[in-house]
Parts: sequence; structure tokens; C-alpha cells
Amino acid sequence: MIRVAAVGDIHLGPGSEGRLRPAFATLGECADLLLLAGDLTRHGTAQEARVVAGEVAGLPVPVVAVLGNHDYQSDQDKEVVRELAAAGVHVLEGDGVMLDIGGTRVGVAGTKGFGGGFAGRSGSEFGEPEMKSFIRYTRRCAEGLSRSLRDLHAAGSSVRIALTHFAPVPDTLAGEPLEIYPFLGSYLLAEAMDEAGADLAVHGHAHRGTEHGMTAGGIRVRNVAMPVIDRAFAVYHLPTDGAGATAAGGPDGDGTWPGR
Repeated sequence: MIRVAAVGDIHLGPGSEGRLRPAFATLGECADLLLLAGDLTRHGTAQEARVVAGEVAGLPVPVVAVLGNHDYQSDQDKEVVRELAAAGVHVLEGDGVMLDIGGTRVGVAGTKGFGGGFAGRSGSEFGEPEMKSFIRYTRRCAEGLSRSLRDLHAAGSSVRIALTHFAPVPDTLAGEPLEIYPFLGSYLLAEAMDEAGADLAVHGHAHRGTEHGMTAGGIRVRNVAMPVIDRAFAVYHLPTDGAGATAAGGPDGDGTWPGR
């Protein structure tokens, strides 16, 4: 089994140094890797990213991240990535990383993703240039995710995880106002996952959503926004024997360890 720790929407910055480090320091006891599902900073500044970097530098497990919308706010996203990378974080956008975890090849494909809505209530590439640009950006994110998942499969990964900030399904948005669903995610992300294949999908962004969901193709989706999981991270177990997509088997019945 591969133990996947994940959290998003930690929104760190000056004054929050050390807030998550004590919990993260225990990861070697309960997880094999840590996924950060975007919105790592408050306003996307390099100074805030240095605080995030300090929380995850030198952890006993690999750390993989995508950025969120907050991490783009100050137009310093390249500086944010640079600060995180200097701390050893694999920051993904339309690409993937292969990790060797105890002899198991674990692939993580990542993109921030974007909005647009879900089947029956979604935007389309029609009308004004601004609307077409909106949906085309989401489509490019989804295509990059699909390509990365396929590349990881071709490279021989035993386990594949799709990491996004925006939601791929509406299930994990339950609790959010229906009016803002189009700004919380897109069905194109789920289509990309189902087309290419994955064993688990992890996202954040929806602070008032719910943890559990599933794509139409049966991929388990988890919303790990910190306000949703209400702890420093959740842990999910994935089989390595080709048993298919699952995040079950943990002490709480769904791979989630309590008290973190």
C-alpha cells in the first residue's frame, strides 16, 4: 500500500511560521508522500512562499504541489515556484513526476485547473472572445493533465495520482452555493482523468465543500482543502497490486487517519 498525505488551501504567510511544521514532521510515521493541492499562500508573494517552503523543507517524505488561484494573485507565480523548488518541492503544471517509494513507481500528474462548470451547467467555447478564452484555458489545463497521466503510465508507474486545485466533479462541492460551482471547477478535468486513468484524484479550493466524490469513470476524488478535512493533512491508502482505483482501507474506513 502507498500512503498518500494531502492538504490544500493552507494559506500561509508571515506570522504563520511553524503552524504546520509539527504535524508535517510526523509524516514519516504515517505517509509515503505529501501532496499540496494549491492555495499555499494568501496573496501569491515570494515572501509568503518562503514561509510555505520553511514548513516543508527537509521532510522525511517527497512533497509534490500545484499552485492555486491565490498563488497567482500578485503575479509572482514564478517566484513562488522558485521558492518552493528550492525547498525540494516538485511543483507541477501540466506535467508529472515519478517517485520511487519503497520500490513502487508512483506517478503524480498535476495542474491548477480552472473553472467552467459541470455537465448540464457548464460554459462553452462560444460567443465573446473572453468566454472562449476562459474555457480554452480550462481545456488546456485538462489536456496537460491527461497527457501527463498517459506519460506516467507509459513510463511504468504502478500508481497514478491526479493533483489539481480546482475540482473535477461537483460531488465534492456539496455545501458551496450552487451559483459559484462554475468558478470552483470543471468537468473537463474529470474527463481527462477518466480518459487517461488514475488511482486517485486530489483537489482543494472548495472550502465549504465535502471530502468525498467520484468521477463518472469510477476514480475516487478527495477534496483536501484544510477547512474541509479540518486537520493538517489527510492520509489515503492506495493498493499497489493493480486492484484498481481505491482510497479505502485506513483506520477510518476511507484511508483517512484521524487526529492529524
